[in-house]
Amino acid sequence: MAEDEATVNRGDPADEPFPLLIAVTPSPAERIRLAELLDGIAPLLLVSDLDELRRLIAAPQQAAAPSEPAPVAALVIDSARSSARCGQREIDLTRLEHDLLTCLITEPARVWSYAELHRSVWGDEGRERKADVQSLVKRLRRKLQDLGTGATIDVVRGVGLRLTDHQQARVERA
Repeated sequence: MAEDEATVNRGDPADEPFPLLIAVTPSPAERIRLAELLDGIAPLLLVSDLDELRRLIAAPQQAAAPSEPAPVAALVIDSARSSARCGQREIDLTRLEHDLLTCLITEPARVWSYAELHRSVWGDEGRERKADVQSLVKRLRRKLQDLGTGATIDVVRGVGLRLTDHQQARVERA
């Protein structure tokens, strides 16, 4: 067999390994700069931290059926009842949990600093204790997990917090 024929009959190119560049940096400006510098060299994966990278490359726990994906229920904040709903499940929220979640949802693409969240939720200027926000976020994450929503509160290291899955979240007012 000629060398050209061997090359043609090697198999599917998708089965061949390919180079992949992975860059980890919390700075959006740095990720943009890297994307511009490395454009066209190889496929590039840009992540803000190692936890995000681990989530992206982790092996799935179960093999997904090749069927149509199940519709994702939206996270709904009901301000009148001070509760959060996802599908048929509902949880009660404290005033602080409600105010924090509403704050994160109102500008979903925004990363909120701890000081901004503290001022928005507690309303007291000058105090701005990071520990207050962290404690509230810990309780709220647990409630969101119990609710079964895909929405979660992520830390953007060195910047603050943001709500993920924000396309599905909305606030209902009575």
